[in-house]
Amino acid sequence: MKKIFFAAVAGMLCIMSCNNATTDKGSDARQKNLAASDIIDKAFQTGDVSKIDSVISPDFVDHSDRGDFKGTDSLKAMVKFVHENMKDMKTEKLHELADDDYVFSWMRWTGTSNGAGGMPSGPYDMHAMEISKFKDGKAIEHWTYMDMKEMMKMMPPPPPSQENKMDTGKMK
Repeated sequence: MKKIFFAAVAGMLCIMSCNNATTDKGSDARQKNLAASDIIDKAFQTGDVSKIDSVISPDFVDHSDRGDFKGTDSLKAMVKFVHENMKDMKTEKLHELADDDYVFSWMRWTGTSNGAGGMPSGPYDMHAMEISKFKDGKAIEHWTYMDMKEMMKMMPPPPPSQENKMDTGKMK
């Protein structure tokens, strides 16, 4: 009975150490991806794009609601635009998950918009999921999924339609 117990324990230890070795192999890539994501986030907060080339692939694609934007220059232009038009923007990573290929960040942005880019002027407080795909420690693709309910709160209400007006004089 002792031999079976020790064999079972030895087998479990072997399996656990093999799983840890597999996990540890991926941790370098995960850590590299998380560090790259932090550099990109810091660029948006500070406007400093000097480190962007070290963490963005030259064939990077940002999939946005306005179409696909390609290359590091398009990302640098977006950083500049955001920093110039939302100078007091603060970002907060509420939660973040990563593996060897992706970083998923639940983000909160707060600040004040000057009204550029279709966003109304004034304060904003938005949440979104940022998903970045990485290869060899550099971002190759990016998607943002915004909370539509929060976005709609910031938009001005549509003008009243003539079709929707009720003639309350006829109601009695």
